[in-house]
Amino acid sequence: MKWRKATEADVPLLADLNRQLSEDDGTSALRPAVNFEERLRARLGGGYSAALFELDETPVAYVLWRDNEGRGIYVRQFFVARDRRRQGLGRRAFDLLLHEILPPDTAITLEVGEQNPAGLAFWQALGFAVFAKAMFRAGSK
Repeated sequence: MKWRKATEADVPLLADLNRQLSEDDGTSALRPAVNFEERLRARLGGGYSAALFELDETPVAYVLWRDNEGRGIYVRQFFVARDRRRQGLGRRAFDLLLHEILPPDTAITLEVGEQNPAGLAFWQALGFAVFAKAMFRAGSK
């Protein structure tokens, strides 16, 4: 597996992967319709960085992160392509993030929805622990 920094040309791909992430983690039902490309462009222009992880030049995962105000980084999105899951690729991609992309010993904060038990199990297997619970209430529409 190799990684590369995502560019403006990757925004349509990242937006499609982000749409799938939103569907898979259960958050799409909680939010109004989103223009994923517009949102990705805004995030990349607003302090976020993204990397694509590839096997044989084919993207299989991505990560979107930003500096967490001097407290390490905040991982906003991490996604492995649906047809490539359960093959250890998420663990390999995260290992590349830790050892090739980020400075050594970088602290990482991320969020996992309660409605995403597979995501929670994945992050716990990588050594993350729950330290807070965020609450959400949808508007009445």
